[in-house]
Amino acid sequence: MQDEINLITPDSSREFLESALEARQAKLLAMKADIAPAERADLQLETADIMLELNKPGMPEASWGLAKEAFLIYLDAQNWEAAAQACDTLYRTELPAAVTALGNGLWLSITYPIDAEVSILMLNNLIEDTPDKSDGAAVAAAVAHYIADLRLKDEKRESVMFLTTNLISKVAERHSNVKDQGQLNFWMDKLELNDPAVYLPRMSQVIEALVSENWWYDRDALRAELPVN
Repeated sequence: MQDEINLITPDSSREFLESALEARQAKLLAMKADIAPAERADLQLETADIMLELNKPGMPEASWGLAKEAFLIYLDAQNWEAAAQACDTLYRTELPAAVTALGNGLWLSITYPIDAEVSILMLNNLIEDTPDKSDGAAVAAAVAHYIADLRLKDEKRESVMFLTTNLISKVAERHSNVKDQGQLNFWMDKLELNDPAVYLPRMSQVIEALVSENWWYDRDALRAELPVN
């Protein structure tokens, strides 16, 4: 009976990833020049993600190259959600420009009404990468909650907002040792986290600091194309 338990071992999981990587690399090599750019980009991003899972020497750099090229294809196609996901992959390489990738992905995922869970993933990346006492994490948690409220509906909205509420509580505890609802309410009022008109501009400042002028697209041009409400 013991032999039937724990059939998925670290070694077997690694073998699966190695096989998956080989299959995708072979498919990339076999692709014809006239293949649809989106199809190539999807495969490149899958390959880059597997490389990061394997975490072999040189793979973060190879993953960066594939994901950055995929990002540019998505950007050209105005596929903002996929572009943000590519930025998540680039961020996870932990290479020197990873923070720049995070900032670029955050701007897209907040500016455009993409899948809320992708936006929240990017914001959580920022929270995890921010010192405990930094207000930036608090602002990011508030924005995550706002996006869930704004973009989701029905049961999905309730379940995701439950998670973002917990995220705010977690950030508050590590930021100011907040332990109960009364303290949480006071903390949110003190940091002005109840008013989107206050914390959204602060989020913009955080993103500006992350990117430090290394923008991978023309934000003014993209803003000009946004629909006017």
